Amino acid sequence: MSKLILYGILLYLLYKFVFELVIPVSKATSQVKDKLKEMQEQQNAQQRQYQQQQAAPQPQPKEATKHTESDYIDFEEVK
Repeated sequence: MSKLILYGILLYLLYKFVFELVIPVSKATSQVKDKLKEMQEQQNAQQRQYQQQQAAPQPQPKEATKHTESDYIDFEEVK
């Protein structure tokens, strides 16, 4: 009879160990792996987008307009 009670307690402890520790830890581990994989994919996509932007020809900035002397007004110092 005492062996039956001891086996029952051991079975209960094994059940609690598996369902309260092993399974939640394995679920958390798989979730973390999924998140890391998702973050890596996002980072790779951003890196590809950045490389495409760098490879695309950049539009040349417009040159500053050249001023001639007629564009300027002479300054006279007032005393």
